[in-house]
Parts: sequence; structure tokens; C-alpha cells
Amino acid sequence: MSFAVKICGLSTRETLEVALDAGADMVGFVFFEASPRHVSLGAARDLGRQVKGRALKVALTVNADDATLENCIEALQPGLLQLHGDESVARIRDIRQKFGLPVMKALPVATADDLTGLPGYAAVADRILFDARAPKDATRPGGLGVPFDWHLLENIRLTIPFMVGGGLNPGNVAEAIRVTRTGGVDVSSGVESAPGVKDPDMIRAFIRAAREADDAMTPSKIASSV
Repeated sequence: MSFAVKICGLSTRETLEVALDAGADMVGFVFFEASPRHVSLGAARDLGRQVKGRALKVALTVNADDATLENCIEALQPGLLQLHGDESVARIRDIRQKFGLPVMKALPVATADDLTGLPGYAAVADRILFDARAPKDATRPGGLGVPFDWHLLENIRLTIPFMVGGGLNPGNVAEAIRVTRTGGVDVSSGVESAPGVKDPDMIRAFIRAAREADDAMTPSKIASSV
């Protein structure tokens, strides 16, 4: 499966176009009012139409009920649901069955103990996103700009794809890819000039750095460079 770069928390036509033109594989839209990246259903409908098949549309929700999910899906027409709350294994299974869409479960990571529930989630989700665990007093579970210890993932073996997020930016994404050998990276606050305000140059730089790092990890290219 090819390496995937996801730009999350997009909320304007201009920055969405930058992400698409720069070659993002996934574009994420946040449906969570506590986030500075939250988009209304009307805005999501407009932005979703702009994508026109150039990238996979991802709807991010946090502990959403069925009605909320149904409204988000109707507006955005996503190809992937990103569940970023404390949804249970049973809840993920129910969502996949009810809505017929693939699911990416975000797992917050701070210590090795946070990975104990991974087998259960991997059995029902289509993709895993390892994200930095938010502080106890945080008002939202992600988009906080703080990385976790990527070495915790060095021995991870999964039969489904996984991505790494949490505190990534153009300057550190290559190291995250090198350490984790992830199949994809997810960024939000790391390409912003202010909370919720995406920076076009940072989006381009992040995608370029991620692509170059993934190319460097390709076995044939590593062999040819020796």
C-alpha cells in the first residue's frame, strides 16, 4: 500500500486547494465544535465538492452519535471516518456496519501502556492513527502540536495500515517516518501560523519533506545509495 500524507483541519477553499495541488493523499475536515478547526455542515459540503476526487476526504468526529455522523456523511460524502474520541471497539464495529464506510481509529499515546488496547481496535478498524495523548486539562483530544515518543512504535506489527500524527511539522516529519516506518503521516497544527489558520508554505513544505523521507525509506533506493 502506498504511503499517505494527510492534511487535517482544513477549513478554507484556499488552503484546501494548496493541499490538493501539493499532492495530499487525504484531506481531513473536523466536526467538533471545541476545535478551532471545526467546520459547519454547509462549509463541509462546499469544501467536499471542491475536492473532486483528487484526494480521499476524511470526516473527523469525537464521540459522535449516529445522528451527528449521518449529518457529517451527508454533507461531506467522505471516503473515511476518523474517530478521535474514546470510542469502544464495539462502537467502532457498529459504526462500520451502520454507515458502510471504512474507519480510522485514533489512539492517544504517551506510554507503552497506551498500546495495550491496540489488538482489539486493529481487529475492527480499517486503519489506526497513533496520536499524542492530550493533557488531562485539554479541551480536545488532538491538534495540540505536541509529539509523543515515536520509539514506542518501533516494534509494532499490524495487519492493517497505520499512520502517525501528533506534533508533526515540516522539520520533524522525516525523523518520525524513519523511526516508526509508518505507512502515512497526519498533520494539523504543525502547518498552521495560528490555531486553525493553515499556512500554505508550511503545507507544501510538510508534504515535500514527508515524500522525501518516504522515498529514502524505500528499500531499492536505500540499496542503490550504498
